Amino acid sequence: MEYKDYYEILGVSRDAGQDDIKRAYRRLARKYHPDVSKEEGAEKKFQELGEAYEVLKDPEKRAAYDKFGSNWEHGQDFQPPPDWSDGFEFRGGGFTGASDGDYSDFFESLFGGRSHGSAGGRAPFKMKGEDQHARIVIRLADAYHGTRQTITLSRGGGQTRNLEVTIPKGVIEGQRIRLEGQGMEGYGGAPAGDLFLEIAFAEDPIFRAEKRDIHMELPITPWEAALGASITVPTLGGKVQLKIPAGSQGGNKLRLKGKGLSTARRKGDQIVTLRIVVPEPKTEEQKELYRRMAAIMPVNPRNKLGV
Repeated sequence: MEYKDYYEILGVSRDAGQDDIKRAYRRLARKYHPDVSKEEGAEKKFQELGEAYEVLKDPEKRAAYDKFGSNWEHGQDFQPPPDWSDGFEFRGGGFTGASDGDYSDFFESLFGGRSHGSAGGRAPFKMKGEDQHARIVIRLADAYHGTRQTITLSRGGGQTRNLEVTIPKGVIEGQRIRLEGQGMEGYGGAPAGDLFLEIAFAEDPIFRAEKRDIHMELPITPWEAALGASITVPTLGGKVQLKIPAGSQGGNKLRLKGKGLSTARRKGDQIVTLRIVVPEPKTEEQKELYRRMAAIMPVNPRNKLGV
């Protein structure tokens, strides 16, 4: 009996993850399936791929197979130790396109044949289409309210397609929207893959988003900061009144609860950072007013600096 190096057959490393193994199998299975491939030896290669995937996709089979270590070479004479499978429970063969008789002696001596109940003969080649990913840029206002818009996606060969997409209310940057069946077409009548759209935000002149919170900088006058005031503030949902506490300083942050990117379950806030705008004195009267303020309200704003 010859040893089978399933990692070599699939062209993956021994520490490959399940996603890497799945991608390698799908790519090679499409290339060598006898129904679609004209390459010499495609059927035998396809059987080897199915057998390798049957083992490496199953954590129990893979763990048991890995017990043999990495020193065995593909095609080397091999006999498994009598107690090699102690502690493992196998689920039998699954779908890979292989049928009874397609498995090698190596596989059947380790794991048995196809699970009971499977139909004999080769199953028609079916494979779900690959998932696709794209990034779309939307306005913050659209994320706040939710909307429906048409997007244009490019495909190979200069082709484009338009899709109607519902942007849910409260979507945040980096979130993915799944469009079922909008990925690559499947093979042999299998369903198409899915399309995942990753959300990005266009730059906004007033607002910026940090996850669900919306941030903005609010200019105020020195007397509004000193005496307090009620000021009209823009939000993505419209204008609201914000109370500025007396004695506010530049850089202070005020919170408008629920004015961020919110869903029925998760609420975002709007964070307002105060920026004090000092009027430029342009007349002698205005300059005198500043001098009087300096005399009446002496203060050293650099006191903490020791100067």
